[in-house]
Amino acid sequence: MFTGIVEELGTIVALEDQGDAVRLTVNGPLVTSDAGEGDSIAVNGCCLTVVTHRDGSFTADVMHETLAKTSLGAFEPGTRVNLERAVTPTTRLGGHIVQGHVDGTGTVVSRTPSEHWEIVEISVPAELERYLVAKGSITVDGISLTVVDVTADAFTVSLIPETLARTTLGFKQPGDVVNLEVDVIAKYVEKMVTR
Repeated sequence: MFTGIVEELGTIVALEDQGDAVRLTVNGPLVTSDAGEGDSIAVNGCCLTVVTHRDGSFTADVMHETLAKTSLGAFEPGTRVNLERAVTPTTRLGGHIVQGHVDGTGTVVSRTPSEHWEIVEISVPAELERYLVAKGSITVDGISLTVVDVTADAFTVSLIPETLARTTLGFKQPGDVVNLEVDVIAKYVEKMVTR
């Protein structure tokens, strides 16, 4: 489990094609400082398992399903990524409950800068829109954000300078694909009331 509070901007170092999977090497000195084999690290919101780690980098095996259903399939060496270690029982829950299980992808539609924040509009797949509400939570590339507004096919978030400076949303442009994870509590509530 994660909180959606990005700890570090990392960089994709290498991708090794394994046929039906890819072995990804990611540079992230902070998140690897106490990492062990088998630990979970969220990469742009995707929960990945550390296979090996050394010298500030780690490797993770990414199966075809993940490559096909997330933005990880478009990674190349040099791609900047959001990184977060899994929570521990003593970790503050600064964002919201994030599983690292991407529900789908969206696309940055527009960016509207202001003096002290920026509004970013992101498309949402029709099957995920029902889980979004104004002032609710959404995870975008592993970042816990508050939804400002929801339309039939998109939502907006308001980004403060800290988020713009410390995450990939600071440089994503219209047309860029992002990973989306909706609030897991909303999915459980839906299941309980539709039974």
